Amino acid sequence: MVKYIVKKILYGFLVLFGVVTAIFFLFSAKPGDPALMAGGNHATAEVIQNIRKDLGLDLPIIERYALYLNDLSPISIHNKNVTGSHLYLDTVKYDASVLMSFSENRVLVYKTPYLRRSYETKRAVSDVVFEKLPNTVVLAFAAMFFATLIGIVLGILSAVNKGSFYDNSSFIIAVTGMSAPSFFMATIISTVGGLKWAEQMDLPAFPFMTLLLGLLIGMITYFRENNKLSKTLKFSLKGLLSWGIKGFFIGAGVWVLYIIGFSIFNYGDVPLIGSTFPLPGTGLDPVGSLIGIDDFTGEDTYYWGNLILPALTLGIRPLAIITQLTRSSLLDVLSQDYIRTAKAKGLSFYSIIFKHALKNALNPVITAVSGWFASLLAGAVFVERIFGWDGIGNELINALQKDDLPIVMGAVIVISAFFVVINILVDISYGFLDPRVRVS
Repeated sequence: MVKYIVKKILYGFLVLFGVVTAIFFLFSAKPGDPALMAGGNHATAEVIQNIRKDLGLDLPIIERYALYLNDLSPISIHNKNVTGSHLYLDTVKYDASVLMSFSENRVLVYKTPYLRRSYETKRAVSDVVFEKLPNTVVLAFAAMFFATLIGIVLGILSAVNKGSFYDNSSFIIAVTGMSAPSFFMATIISTVGGLKWAEQMDLPAFPFMTLLLGLLIGMITYFRENNKLSKTLKFSLKGLLSWGIKGFFIGAGVWVLYIIGFSIFNYGDVPLIGSTFPLPGTGLDPVGSLIGIDDFTGEDTYYWGNLILPALTLGIRPLAIITQLTRSSLLDVLSQDYIRTAKAKGLSFYSIIFKHALKNALNPVITAVSGWFASLLAGAVFVERIFGWDGIGNELINALQKDDLPIVMGAVIVISAFFVVINILVDISYGFLDPRVRVS
């Protein structure tokens, strides 16, 4: 098992090495002179030249690459005496401890990886990134919690009702969620949830009327088929909900056709179909971050309500994936011999699903959740921008607009490190849970 863990960690370092290499050469090929930005509009040629020397831009690209790796590595080589050297052990830049000396000047040190400094604010990139990262992590956790909880429930309903109205509806939801771009959904949810529905929203009454009509038809149908008019409390909940949902969708379809026809032909208002009823507002803002300044006290305050809309937006795509994964995996498990044995023993439906089948069906779901959590850190860029969320994604866009390359490179490297670490932990956990993984 130790060999397996070491191999996975080494693979992780190789992946990170490849990511760092690609990021460095990609951004080094970008046109423009970082020294001009760092110096400002009024910097003299002499100042620009000194900045270029300080940033190492006067060196060949291979040598700059080696210096960048040396700064990122926790164990690195530095010069402790020559202040003009690019390897000088500057205590302002590096929080380092000397491990051993090679000569009078060269030392091997252990340090915190150095991500350079922002061209614009001159702040350490690590301070900027780790100041914004917690907000993005909270947003990703909230989105994955919503997606996992709802996705597993919808997947179970689809699997146990294969080919039914529930199954087809969840498939439509999954396809819509996977195909809708995050920036598009963020704009819609921010507008509807934070602007249109903030105080009060008028909903069409007709779909809810047909929902009640569907529930009534479902109850009448059940009583007529089972001849249990005297036992009114013992009706089929699943069948009742099915009739109600069908009635709602039919009513919604009729209402949409009515709105389209009204906008095109401008015919008279139909009171029954065109009637609305007020719905209390959400009280949510279209933009806002987790931490803000209280207007009365002037202190930092947590605004948890601002988390709802961006988490909902960010969780739509993983929700669709988790729903389909849960459905397909659970269908595969339900066809196994031990499930048929459990049914033959007379175990209840809920005992078979939740005590036996679901546990074995969640392995691919766990893999998807771990991978999606890491990807949400990168995918939150547009969502954070639209909702004004003060996270690493918003900071990344600001840095790109200002050509602040150290911030961009640092943020990308940190997000990539999250990907690698989460994948390593998932692989190691599989190795503990399933010996076949270790052997293979």
